[in-house]
Amino acid sequence: MEPTSPSTKSKVSLKGTAGLIIAVAVVAAVLIAWPVYRWFFMVSVGIGLGVAAGLFLWHKLRPITEKDVENKKPLGLE
Repeated sequence: MEPTSPSTKSKVSLKGTAGLIIAVAVVAAVLIAWPVYRWFFMVSVGIGLGVAAGLFLWHKLRPITEKDVENKKPLGLE
């Protein structure tokens, strides 16, 4: 067997906007094809939004100050 040259290999790369569009399309197709996943999706999104809102409020009410950071320059760079 001969080794394949790099030019004959097929490589599929989905980066950036194309990957996002395909991910949204797959989620939409799954939600349409299997209705039971709608509940899972709604609960997951609800939990995610709740955690995000909690973290947002936590950091809004208790911002990080200079005295909270122990090692400001871990590599010793100036």
